[in-house]
Amino acid sequence: MNPIVFDSHCHIQDSAFDEDRERVYERASVQGIGLIVPGYSMDSSEAAVRFAECHENTYAMVGVHPHDAQTVGEDDYLRLQRWCEELKVVGIGEIGLDYHYMNSPRETQREVFRRQLMLARDLGIPVSVHSREAEADTIELIGKVPGVRGVLHCFTGTEEFARSLLQKGFYISFAGPISFKSAHDLRATIPTVPWDRLLVETDAPYLSPAPWRGQRNEPLRVIRNAEIVAAQKECTTKEVFATTLSNTHTIFSRIVGK
Repeated sequence: MNPIVFDSHCHIQDSAFDEDRERVYERASVQGIGLIVPGYSMDSSEAAVRFAECHENTYAMVGVHPHDAQTVGEDDYLRLQRWCEELKVVGIGEIGLDYHYMNSPRETQREVFRRQLMLARDLGIPVSVHSREAEADTIELIGKVPGVRGVLHCFTGTEEFARSLLQKGFYISFAGPISFKSAHDLRATIPTVPWDRLLVETDAPYLSPAPWRGQRNEPLRVIRNAEIVAAQKECTTKEVFATTLSNTHTIFSRIVGK
C-alpha cells in the first residue's frame, strides 16, 4: 500500500526505540504513514540505511549532525557518497549548524555543513538541514552552494528566516513545537509557507506534540502535527496529507510509488 502521508524526518533507528522499534513502525504503517529516516552520525546513518532496506515505504538519509561535526574525517565523506548510491537513500541529512550547545566548534560545523551541502548538490539529491541559533550562517552557507535543494527540518525560526529559505528554493517542515502553548509566533508562520513548499514531520523520538509533550515521540504522531497545520491553513487534515505527500515525492525524488 502506498502511504497517504510521510513523516519526513524521524529517527526510528535511535536507541529510544530499541525495545519496540518494530511495533512503532507497524503503528505508523497501518495508518498509511511512510517514513524518512535521517542519520545524525556515521553509525546512525548506517542504521538508517539498513532499516530502510528492510521496511516498506521507508527511506533513509545519511549525514552528520553539527553536534558530531568534529568527528568527521575525509574517509567519512567517501562513505556518505557510497551510501548515496544505494536505492533507498534519498538525501543527505541531518546536517547543519547548532550554536546553542556548541558541541563542535563553530568553524568546524560550518566546514562540515559546507562539504555535505556540496556533496548533495553534486549528487543531485536534497539535504535535510538543522539550524538552531544560526539562521544567518545557515542562509549564508546555503547561498554559497548554488543549486543545492532541500528542507529546513523542524522549523522553529522567524518569519524572516522562512522567507529567506523559500527564496533559496527550500521546503519548510513543521514538527511538534507548533503544538506548544507558547508557540503563537511559530503557528503564525504556517500560513505564510506556500502549499507547494510545506512538509510535516515528528523528529521522533524528540519533540512530542501536545498533549504528549515530554514523552517519547513516534511517527504516528505526525497526524497530530498535520491537524495543527490544517487548522492554521484553514483546511482539512486530509488536504494537508495530500499536499505534503506530493511535496515529499517532489523534493525526495528518489521515492518510488508516486
